[in-house]
Amino acid sequence: MKYTFKNLSEAPSKGAAVYFARQNNQEEALLDAQGKLADEATDRQLSRAIKAADFKAAAASTLELIAPHGLKLDAIIIVGLGKVTELNEDALTDIGANAFGAAQKISERVNFVVGHESIEVDPILMGAALRGYKWDKYQTVKKVTKGRANEIHVYSDNQAADKAAWDSKQHVAEGVLYARDLINEPSNELNPETYAQRLREFSKIGIEVELLGEKELTKLGFGSLLSVGQGSAYESHVVVMQYNGGDKNDAPIALVGKGVTFDTGGISIKPSAGMGDMKGDMGGSAAVVGAIRALAARKAKVNVVCVVGLVENMPSSTATKPGDVVTSLSGQTIENLNTDAEGRLVLADILWYTQERFNPKVMLNAATLTGAIVVALGVHYGGFFTNDETLVAKMKTAGDQVGEPIWQMPLHKFYDKKIDTPNADVKNMADRWGGAIYAAQFLQRFVNDTPWVHVDLAGTIMGADKTPTNQGWASAYGVRLFERFISEYEKD
Repeated sequence: MKYTFKNLSEAPSKGAAVYFARQNNQEEALLDAQGKLADEATDRQLSRAIKAADFKAAAASTLELIAPHGLKLDAIIIVGLGKVTELNEDALTDIGANAFGAAQKISERVNFVVGHESIEVDPILMGAALRGYKWDKYQTVKKVTKGRANEIHVYSDNQAADKAAWDSKQHVAEGVLYARDLINEPSNELNPETYAQRLREFSKIGIEVELLGEKELTKLGFGSLLSVGQGSAYESHVVVMQYNGGDKNDAPIALVGKGVTFDTGGISIKPSAGMGDMKGDMGGSAAVVGAIRALAARKAKVNVVCVVGLVENMPSSTATKPGDVVTSLSGQTIENLNTDAEGRLVLADILWYTQERFNPKVMLNAATLTGAIVVALGVHYGGFFTNDETLVAKMKTAGDQVGEPIWQMPLHKFYDKKIDTPNADVKNMADRWGGAIYAAQFLQRFVNDTPWVHVDLAGTIMGADKTPTNQGWASAYGVRLFERFISEYEKD
C-alpha cells in the first residue's frame, strides 16, 4: 500500500473520497467542514443522500455516493463517527476499516479527508491497513485483482505529524499482516523447519536470531518439547530472537509462543471434521513473532526476547503414547495422559528456558491452548492468567485500546492439586471441567517467580467472527495487544 499525506487545501480529484459525519444528540448526521464543502461542490448531493437514506452517522456506518455528478471522483463515502464524545482509538480503527472496505470496492485510490479535530489519523489508517488484507497466495485460476485499493491519500491540517505517527504505527500493522500470513499458510508449506528458516530474515531489522535444532535441544534437555514432535518427519526447532533497543543493562520483556505447525492430536487423534484448521495451532507463536517484528521495525526503545517452540504433532510408530512419562528441561517429569494436550508440553520447556537464560522482568506467553477457553469466553475475548496482579490492569487496558479485549481467568491451589499424579511430578490433564485453568496451572509450574502472563487465544486468533478489521480466517489477535502492552509497560 502506498500512503501520501496532503494539506486540506487540496481536494481529492480522483478515486474514492471519504468524508466524515458526526451524530448529534438528536441522532442526526452532521457533516464536518470539509464534508460541507464537498456538499456544496456537488449541488447538495451529500445532504440529500443523507436525508433520503435516513443516515444517522452511527459509528463506522457508511453511505456511498457512486460517481457524484459534477466531479471526476469514482465515489464519495460518508462515514459516521457516532457521538464525538464517545470516540476512542478502537472506534476510530473500526471507522477506518469500514470506510476503506466500502471505498476499495469502487476504486484503487482511497482518499481520507480528515477535517474534524477529534479524529486521529493513525487509528483510521490502522483500520484501513488491516481491512485491506487478503489471503490469496495460492489462487491462480480465479485470483481476484479487482476491488483492491493500492493507494491511500490523507488530507489533513497536520500532515507532517500525521505522517510521522503513521510511519511508526505502520510497522504494527505490518506485524499483524505478517502474522496473518503465517497462520494462513498450509502446513505442507509452513512446517517447523521452514518456519524456523523464515525467522532468520528478522536479522535484517535488527533482531538477533538463533536457531536450535533437535541436536542442540536434546543436548540441552528439552525432553518435553521434543516428545511432542517425535512422531513427525520434520525436525523440531526452538527459535530465539533478541531485540535490544533499550538500555543494555535493562532486563528484557519476554514473549513466548506455542508453534505447533499442525496438530493432529497425535495418538489421541482429533476427529477429522475441522482438523484442517489445525494448521493455525501455531497462532500463539505468530502473535509474539508479529509483536517483536513490529517493535524492532519501529525501533522501540525496549529490550525484548522472543522464544518460540516449533513442532508438528503427528501419529506414527515413533509418536509419544498416552501414559508415557517424559523429563522436561526443568527436571520435572510429566505424565502425558493425552497427546492432544501437547501445547503445554512445548511451553513448559521454552518458558523454563526463557526465564532461566534471560531473567526477564515480565514473561508473556501466547498459545491456542484449549477449546475450553472458547467455551468460557467465545470468540471475542482472549483469556489470560497471571501470577502478578499488578499486570492485570495493564493487560486489560492494552487490549481495550487496540480492540483485542482480554479477560482474566483464575489460578488457585485447588486446581493445581488436581494435576498431581503418582506416576510423575505432574500430569498434562485433569478432569473435563475447567480445562483452560488446568492448562494454566500446569504452565505455572515452569515459570518460578518470574512475573508472568499466559494468554489463551484459541477462540480469537483464527476462525472467529468477521469484524471491521478482519474479513478473513486468521485475525492475528495478540500482535497489537502485546505490542501495546510492552510499549506502555516501559513508560511506567
